[in-house]
Amino acid sequence: MSYPYPETLEGTFLMRLAPGPRHELICARLHQCVHASVANLSSTRLLTPRSEISLSAATTICPDLALVTTKTGRLWLAAEVISSDDHRTDTVIKKQIYEEIKVPRLWMIDPRYDNVEVYHASSYGLVLKEILAGNEILTEKLIPEFQLTVAELFS
Repeated sequence: MSYPYPETLEGTFLMRLAPGPRHELICARLHQCVHASVANLSSTRLLTPRSEISLSAATTICPDLALVTTKTGRLWLAAEVISSDDHRTDTVIKKQIYEEIKVPRLWMIDPRYDNVEVYHASSYGLVLKEILAGNEILTEKLIPEFQLTVAELFS
């Protein structure tokens, strides 16, 4: 069962709505696949879904999926499963926060369109590398064993 959860975004407290069943199923599939792929990586730790990550006194986020470095605890990959009833928070506000902290990788997973937007950090901010859908495969070179067909993620 899902529960509402709090986030503080640039000093604004938000009580986020409880994610719906499809959102949770997608999140669970993603976690299962990523977990299996990072099990042998001593440099990376997968946090539980929507773990609180404090970025500053004014910002605490709860990504649907978060990978942090084992040594420093720094967020290096975040994934947000977008909720149709609250998409602006993820696609605009949190995306801007991820850009400001220079998160190396961001996946925006959109059940409204069954696609995944893959962003990489650059000296110019987050750059959209690809939009994946259907039978295309989500991969990440920093997680060599990871690959997930987008259709499987949304099925």
